Amino acid sequence: MNPQPLIQPWDTHNQSLISQVHPEDWINPKPASRYNLVILGGGTAGLVTAAVAAGLGARVALIEKHLLGGDCLNTGCVPSKALLHAARAVVEVRAASRFGVDVDGAITVDFARVMERMRRLRAEMSSHDSARRFTELGVDVFIGHGRFVGTDKVAVGDSILRFSKAVIATGAKAVVPSIPGLKDLPYLTHETLFELTELPKQLGIIGAGPIGCEMAQCFARFGSQVVLVEGAQGLLPREDREAVAIVRSAMEQDGVRFLQSNRQLECRRQPGGITLITPSNPDNTHALNVEAPVVDRLLVATGRLPNVKGLGLETVGVALDGSQGIRVDDRLRTTHPNIYACGDVCSQYQFTHAADFMARAVVQNALFMGRIKARSLIIPWCTYTSPELAHVGMNGTQAREMGFEVETFTQEMNRVDRALLDGETKGFVRVHVRKGTDRIVGATAVGANAGELIGEITLAMKGRLGLKTVGNAIHPYPTRGEAVRKLGDLYNRTRLNPFVKKLLSVWLAWQR
Repeated sequence: MNPQPLIQPWDTHNQSLISQVHPEDWINPKPASRYNLVILGGGTAGLVTAAVAAGLGARVALIEKHLLGGDCLNTGCVPSKALLHAARAVVEVRAASRFGVDVDGAITVDFARVMERMRRLRAEMSSHDSARRFTELGVDVFIGHGRFVGTDKVAVGDSILRFSKAVIATGAKAVVPSIPGLKDLPYLTHETLFELTELPKQLGIIGAGPIGCEMAQCFARFGSQVVLVEGAQGLLPREDREAVAIVRSAMEQDGVRFLQSNRQLECRRQPGGITLITPSNPDNTHALNVEAPVVDRLLVATGRLPNVKGLGLETVGVALDGSQGIRVDDRLRTTHPNIYACGDVCSQYQFTHAADFMARAVVQNALFMGRIKARSLIIPWCTYTSPELAHVGMNGTQAREMGFEVETFTQEMNRVDRALLDGETKGFVRVHVRKGTDRIVGATAVGANAGELIGEITLAMKGRLGLKTVGNAIHPYPTRGEAVRKLGDLYNRTRLNPFVKKLLSVWLAWQR
């Protein structure tokens, strides 16, 4: 009997993907006598660590037991954004008439082709994360399960790799909560969602974080009847509530229905349907009316848990933190002085870009006695709904809790010319500055391309450029980036207090 493929469906695109990120004919190299760096985990954090260290001349070994590229390439950023763009295309075609463009005929979605396109693009991009590419970069790539067997040793199969420093970058996996009845259902997680080849007629999604919100809107646009279950903390609980309200409204317009579960949720398989029940209100139920269980599904999107099992951490005295991730200090060193960690396995910021920059810090700290602190990293993030919702730094409440008095400036997108011309006026950019200064402590952007807008504010924070300087920077017209520049104008107007205005009036009168 042939073994189960590592990823489904087993078409030419996924076969091409596997040939890059888990080659069936791969032969592990003969270990070096000792490595500067041994890395456990071949997702973004591990790959960046390996590439940077090898590029600087280090002898590096990289171990991955499943798929190189990790969540980002295989089950996260890459496949999800391919689907999100396809879903946006559906809406843009349907809305073309408001721009005076008539589209004849019915608009249909060929879900199988949408998914085939995603698999093709993922396979094409996989060469960047391939075992052969990293071998060409000078990294010894080992396919297999790695575990610590000594204070300076990692075992992979029959091989023993000795190290001066090691990095744990094993990422995280989907959390499946203890929901009554769930274990008896054929639920999906983000790790299996992208294996679908048929569009669920009716889709229930448990979890209202970024993954749940993105996929709820996406599948609703494709034509699924979507019910999104949100917990007591509500939709996107880490975000500005006014921004979340805009996202919620857009999701509702796309057909997403919300089911609030303030207490324990229960799932029941019944004849003809899967029922989601919230005990706090027995009447608050929604039947998914399942006609074909293979098609109508539940997606569990309730977060991710660090991968720490089976690594032999107890052998080397590497401790876990309260969230069951690897405990690290501010320089990303574990409780073992020669073992570091980076990425989702040790960070509350489970983003590809956060893993990337943590990896760069680890290389400097582990190999070159660097003193880069994780808390010095300014990490933005974005939820890629339509409209997008992006954030960096602190919000006003968080700043005040830390003892900062802040002033807040908000630029509505309906006052930005490019947004008006594009017909995408819902949203705003909001910046918080330390009171009495123009120093930016945080920002939120909600609207089209909010993820692009937040980058400029992140750069200003990193470069210690105040909001006044941002406002004085010339931006091309008309662009959405003008929203950020206009925030500088708002700040500058606050400088015109009555005393300054009176001085200016005297000066101008004297000039006449």
